[in-house]
Amino acid sequence: MTKGALRNKVRHVYYFLPVQLVILHFRKYQLLLLFWLMLVATLTGHFAAHFGAATLFLAPEYFGNVSFYSMLLLGGAMGVFIMSWHITTFIINAHRIPYMGAARQTFLVYVINNSIIPLAFLIFYSVVSIHFQWYYEHADVKFILVTQAGFYLGLLLVVLLSFAYFFRVGRDLLKTVLTTITNPARIRDIIPYDALDYEVDIIRVDNYITETFRVAHCDELERYHPRMLNAVLRRHHRNAIAATVFAVVLLFLLGIFMDQPLLRIPAAAGFLILFAIMMGVVGAVKYFLRSWEVLGWVVIGLVLSALVSRHVFDLRSIAYGLNYHTSAAGEPVYDYEHLKDLFNTQRYERDKKTEEARLDKWKTKRDLAGVSKPPLVVITISGGGSRAAYWAFRSMQYADSITGQKLFSNTVLISGASGGMMGAAYWRSVHSAYNDGIIKDPYDEQYLANIGKDLLNAIIFSFASVDLINPFNKISIEGHSYTKDRGYAMEHEMVNNMGPMIDKTIGDFKQKEADADIPQMIFNGTIINDGRKLMMAAQPISYLGRPGYSLRDTVDPPIDAIDFAAFFERQNPYNLRITSAIRMNATFPFVLPVVKLPSKPVMNIMDAGMRDNFGTEIASRYLFVMRRWIEENAGNVIFLEIRDTREGEMFPPAEQHSLSSMISDPLFVIQNKWEVFQSYYHGYLKDFAPYFLNGKLRFVTLEYVPEEKDRSAALNFHLTQKEKMDIYRSIYYPRNQAAFDTLQSLLK
Repeated sequence: MTKGALRNKVRHVYYFLPVQLVILHFRKYQLLLLFWLMLVATLTGHFAAHFGAATLFLAPEYFGNVSFYSMLLLGGAMGVFIMSWHITTFIINAHRIPYMGAARQTFLVYVINNSIIPLAFLIFYSVVSIHFQWYYEHADVKFILVTQAGFYLGLLLVVLLSFAYFFRVGRDLLKTVLTTITNPARIRDIIPYDALDYEVDIIRVDNYITETFRVAHCDELERYHPRMLNAVLRRHHRNAIAATVFAVVLLFLLGIFMDQPLLRIPAAAGFLILFAIMMGVVGAVKYFLRSWEVLGWVVIGLVLSALVSRHVFDLRSIAYGLNYHTSAAGEPVYDYEHLKDLFNTQRYERDKKTEEARLDKWKTKRDLAGVSKPPLVVITISGGGSRAAYWAFRSMQYADSITGQKLFSNTVLISGASGGMMGAAYWRSVHSAYNDGIIKDPYDEQYLANIGKDLLNAIIFSFASVDLINPFNKISIEGHSYTKDRGYAMEHEMVNNMGPMIDKTIGDFKQKEADADIPQMIFNGTIINDGRKLMMAAQPISYLGRPGYSLRDTVDPPIDAIDFAAFFERQNPYNLRITSAIRMNATFPFVLPVVKLPSKPVMNIMDAGMRDNFGTEIASRYLFVMRRWIEENAGNVIFLEIRDTREGEMFPPAEQHSLSSMISDPLFVIQNKWEVFQSYYHGYLKDFAPYFLNGKLRFVTLEYVPEEKDRSAALNFHLTQKEKMDIYRSIYYPRNQAAFDTLQSLLK
């Protein structure tokens, strides 16, 4: 092939419309390409990996299962997103390709020529999806083929419906423009003549793909006046806007009826529809503002900021069951003087005696079993999303079964953080139901399966749809009206997964805890106003809110933790739903919204792990305060720590290979290693604790250890089948088996 022939081929490829459109997107519309980049980064685990975003796309759930129908819905949403891409770019590119108005089926021809990026993404998605389902979900070939067929069927249906409904009016040039060109004044009213004649930056194209998938030369297009061609394109613009409005209405309706399982589409599908709308908004700003686009975004940002600052929109959530409608005079004041008056020495001693009385009842029950000084167990649970919840429940269920239910009967306190407390709360509820004769077998593996069910889909779907119409979406609970958001979606899904045993209030367990029939649980949250801990419990626990030395050595005690029930005594605190306590305990940034509580000023609550991700602070202070009672009445004291990470785990040293790492590492070192810092600090607490218990204290640690090094289950609210099996089998890790042997011997 001669150089001239090669040059001609390269020129033909370069001036091929599909290639020119790709170049145009990269040259002019990087903001629109960002949506594709985010999708690719999500699938590869480089974006929102900690939130488990990839699994939402690779294993979408509908009615709690990955199925043909879940993939059908995801494919349909992908079709909406792809059509939004075509619609948006068609609107903003139209003046650069006015000659396309002369083609039959103008929009169809544009879509065909604008499909390089969508087709490349679909191929990439299929490869990643098939690998994920085969390797992580252990799906067979038939299942993979069926789900892939569902995905592409949904995609095809949406694309066909789009052309059949929204763009049926553009079947040919004459039909589209006849009504317009017969009345030139209508054109003049819609667009000024100087705009119609605007032909700057028209891209050169030699060839394009026709509606019959034939490569044709642009010379084959009939010649029409630019005004007529622009009229064709404007007709398509109106249809495109109708499609975008339809997507907005669809997402709003899905948000309003999110409690209906049939309408709760996969979260990834909701996000794709949201992305489609956002892409339309970006396109509209570009189209209408043109060179004023940057200023337009600044104005939009300022308007949104003003709306939030004036509480027109409040991105925070609420705690369901708590009374937010008391008068301003009834709201507690959150300042130091009020805390000092409320949590005084008299309350400290009174609450301490109440707990000692509860322990007396616990000991009496053990005395009846023939044990004069029974072993006393305190359990701490680490945070870590569904991974920690699954591991906590699995560990406690297994430990209780091999000890003949002695773990449950000898435990007096459970505390911790985040997802781990979800597993612990469900374990306690299951055992409580067993003691009441409601269920027959507390060790049935169905309960473990329940705790492993997906929560992320409901949370993210709500983020993409329900949160858009907040605060207009309401629900009534216990006579109080609340707004729905992704916090509500999480709680609703928890009840769906675990059943009525978790659909309780804190007060429902108050009497059972007081009678020592079940262990006391303390749910924690971090008050981001000032860093104090919020302790939510059914029993009075103000004795855990300040260090012991402050009783004698200072007139201004350092109150570092708040007894929720005492502080919010006028807001019906015992009506707080257990699921809300768990959620406040597990409010991971961005995944779940900050929870606001009705005080003056408003108290804002986030994940307990920000202050203590292991529950060690609460447990250590509890043992210190109760040390005299324990010395006189208990035998061995077992500090059972259940962790979803390894204690003392060594991380590879971080090397700064790039400028970005040199800048970011010092900024984010605390955030990235926060859990490790806490673990080291708690080692000091464990050193001191045995001394105030006169050698009675024994530490037993259960750790989730992945079978493949550095391939632990993801930190989010979704577990794959492979991750569940990995956590399940971690019980048999030699160090864990040795810990179980120690636990059995101490509980004899």
